Order: sequence, then structure tokens, then C-alpha cells
Amino acid sequence: MTDFIKLKFLVITTISMCSTFFSCKKTADIKEYQAYFGGEVTNPTSQYILFLKDSEVIDSVKLDEKNRFFFSFDSLAPGLYSFKSEPEYQYIYFDKNDSLMVHIDAKDFDNSLAFCGRGDQKNNFLMELYLKNEADKNTMFSLFEYDFDKFNAKIDSTQRANTRFYESKKEEIKWSEDFDKFAKAALDFNYYTKKELYPKVHGVRTGIDVYEKIPENYYAFRKEINFNESQFSDYAPFIMYVSHMLNNKATILYHNHLTDIDKELKTNINKLNIVDTLIKNEKVKNKILNNIAFQYLLEDQNVVNNNIFIDKYYKLSSDKSHKNEILKIGNAIQLLRPKFELPIVNLIDTNGKMISSDKISTKETVIFFWTQKLSSHLEATHKKLLLLKQKYPNYQFVAVNLDKDQEAWTKTLAKYKFNGISEYRCADFEDLKEKWAITKVHRTIILDKKGLIKNAFTNIFDVKFEEELK
Repeated sequence: MTDFIKLKFLVITTISMCSTFFSCKKTADIKEYQAYFGGEVTNPTSQYILFLKDSEVIDSVKLDEKNRFFFSFDSLAPGLYSFKSEPEYQYIYFDKNDSLMVHIDAKDFDNSLAFCGRGDQKNNFLMELYLKNEADKNTMFSLFEYDFDKFNAKIDSTQRANTRFYESKKEEIKWSEDFDKFAKAALDFNYYTKKELYPKVHGVRTGIDVYEKIPENYYAFRKEINFNESQFSDYAPFIMYVSHMLNNKATILYHNHLTDIDKELKTNINKLNIVDTLIKNEKVKNKILNNIAFQYLLEDQNVVNNNIFIDKYYKLSSDKSHKNEILKIGNAIQLLRPKFELPIVNLIDTNGKMISSDKISTKETVIFFWTQKLSSHLEATHKKLLLLKQKYPNYQFVAVNLDKDQEAWTKTLAKYKFNGISEYRCADFEDLKEKWAITKVHRTIILDKKGLIKNAFTNIFDVKFEEELK
């Protein structure tokens, strides 16, 4: 069954749920801006459904014994919202007095999702367009190998077909102007993203540099984009497009004097400067700056460059909220400098006993991280560390698992039997992330004989890693 046929089938199967709900609600009983949102989740991965606006949770509800949920809002301003069944989420648009029901299979979240009720047509349109775009992505990578003319002709053809679909639905449903902003954005930003990606991906896949061969008007569409549309500050199609556009505009193409690490720093500083010039709306600007910073800090493993980058970020961002992840990471980085004590976090041993991290290091120590979600990384890191343990017996090697399930963790350890490595699980990942700036699993921390930090931002797979152990 294709995704689109499946979507139509699920809309039909959801009708019975809707009829039960709406038979109890008369239109005359609905107050102005009153709204309802409910549904059913099969194979749930979380017992809670979260309802959000601009990434902020405004309500949550627990699934009942039949895995159903229901929200009632006395006042819900028209606009774009999102709902989440961890770890998945999707958008939902409410006009005045819209009331919606949804069916979800958590094992196939996006493909299973179907709406019914008042406002269902425009939301099902968004889902169908989303699925079209996702299906398109799966076939795109081979297109990036095409020469410019062939590539351009192909994506233009796809865009024309999607535009016809959009225009027919717009005429049929007669949705509001505000909704049309998001519908048109979902259509156009997918197309614009392909155009931004082409030069870089084509170069990677073919080895051919086409930057200087692209016509001057290729990026003319950029002039039509409103980068200050505050309603797009949390809209994924816009955020993704801007990310790829910045990658394109900020990339340093030709140099012979920068190391890879310094080139990455300069590229990301360029991104911050472009955003500062291009975007004046504070809400949008902060969102994009945060996105750049988080992506950079996920990748960079150089404490000096991290500090240079964060200093620049601080100067441009006005987001001083205590919820700002970048501020937390920046504060953590300041405390992870060489010769500093590693901030204390709680760990759990294989017996379920809580242990303070300052008690685990009795000599020079290497701390690394892993998760069961990345099994190849789990095996590769442990095998590497077991080899290093033989070469450097003066070191203690400590593995910290980042997952929540104690039983699954101990079963995994029993399966592999990594003898000689001290195994712990983090008790509170948010605390670990805040104090140790753990934004990626590929991180290694080295402590000296006194338990002080030698290098908190390294990687066991770095070609020069062993030099740091000598």
C-alpha cells in the first residue's frame, strides 16, 4: 500500500472515532475560539501526548487505558501548533472553532497519521505534502550527480507538479490566508533547499566544482523570501532551508592556510554574521543563531574554538533565557578547561547503586560515552578502548551509558562482556549534558593523575588521540 493510499485509508478508518466524538458536540455549543483535539495511539512509545506552540509545551495529557487522549481548549488562537508523542512530533493547524481527531500508529508515525473533524482537510493536505516531500528526498541524492541543466529541469518538473497539487487543494478547501503562509512555505522551501544543496552535494558526489558555473540568476528566489516572518521561527521547512542556505553562503571555498578545525570555526562565524545582517526580527534571528550554535557545538571538539565561537554568539543573540541550551553549553565549556576539576554528576553502577563521579577516578582516566541506539559505535569504542588499555595500563577506562533503561543496559553488558572497562550509566542525562557539555556521543574526556581535566573535548578515533595519553 503506497503512503498516499494509506493516508486516505486511515482517514476513513478514523471516521468512526470522529463520529463518536462529534455526536456529543453541537455546533451551537461551541464558544468562540473553543477547540478540541483528541485521538488514539496504537503501539505507543510514550504514555503522554504533548501539545506545543513554538516549541513550548502548553498542555499535556496521559493516554487512557484504551490509548486515547483528549484536549479541550476554552480559548485557542488560530495558528500553527505541534503535538508530540516522544520521540516523534508533527504540526497541526487550528482555525477558529476547529476541532480535530487523529489516528497515530507510533511505529510508523508520519505515514499512519490521519485527521478528521472540523479543519481536517487542510491538516491532511499538510501531511500529504509532507509525505510527498519525504518521498522526494529519498530519490534526490542520485539527482545531485546530474549536470546543472539536467538537475534543474528535474527539480523544476517536480515543483510544477507539486504546485498544481497545492493550487487544486487551495481552491477545493478554500483555506485562510494565514494557513496559506505555511502551506506555501512547505511547498517552496523544499524546492529552495534542493537548489541550495546542489553545488556542495554535486561536488562531494562527483568531485566536480560547479560553484563558478552556476548562472547568476540561480539564487534569484532568495530575494523573494521574507526572512523576518516571525510565524516561521519554529517551522521546520523554513529552519531547514535557512540552515542549508547558510551552509552555502558561508562556506570558505578556496584556501591553503586553514586547518580543518579553524576552517569550520571561520565558516560558522561567517554564518553568525550573515544572520546578523540578514534577519532583523528578534524571534527569528535568535532561533537561527541558536540552531547554528547547537549544530556547531555538536561537531566541534576544540575548547579554544568553542569559546571563540560562543563569545561571538553572545554578542549577536538577545536570547538570555535560562532555558537557552547554548548558554548552558557555554557555561559548561568554561568549567571544562584543562587543570579544572570535572564537575560532579551522579552515575549508577551495574548493581543500581548511585555513585558520585568524583569517586570513580583513582588514577589517570579516560571517560567515553555510548548508547544502545548506536550499536556500531558501542562495539567500536569498546574494542578501541580495550586495545588502549593493553598499551596504557596506567590508565583507567570508564564507559558512561547515556540511556535510561537499567535492565536493558545490564543485559547489553552481559552480552558483550567488556572486561577491564569500568561501566556506569548516567543517572540524569540533562544534568550530565549541562555540566559536561555532552551534546554528542562521540566525546572523550581525559583526566590526569590528580583527577583534573587534561582534555575534555577529544575523541578516541582522532588520529592524534594516543599522543594525549603519553
